[in-house]
Amino acid sequence: MSKLNIDAARTIIRETLAKAHDMGLKPMSVIVLDAGGHPLAFEREDGASPGRYAIAEGKAYGAVMLGMPGSAQMARAEAQHYFMTAANGAFGGKVVPVPGGVIVRGEDGTVLGAVGVTGDTSDNDAEAALAGIAAAGLKGDA
Repeated sequence: MSKLNIDAARTIIRETLAKAHDMGLKPMSVIVLDAGGHPLAFEREDGASPGRYAIAEGKAYGAVMLGMPGSAQMARAEAQHYFMTAANGAFGGKVVPVPGGVIVRGEDGTVLGAVGVTGDTSDNDAEAALAGIAAAGLKGDA
């Protein structure tokens, strides 16, 4: 697949959850957003708290809207807290600047959207997301 559509989003979610199961992670929540920050698909596993939707969306939203993955946002927040505070204010408080927000890129590097994963440690969330994105034939930037 070379674009981010509903079929790719479903593959990303299915394979992200499969990777999380292989890793023995806690119950996960996964969202896929398009390049405009709009949800294409979401799934919350049994046992995952209902508040995980907002966290998954915030991880993905920050990635797609700022054009930087959650790991880069976290580093930026640590180095320049004022920037991430201002950006989060500009986006209505929707940004969650930690790993697990992964940019989805096309073959030419174009931002196609983002995936937000939450439920375990942020680094494990990002690892699971990368597996899902790769399974859809796309490139992930964590």
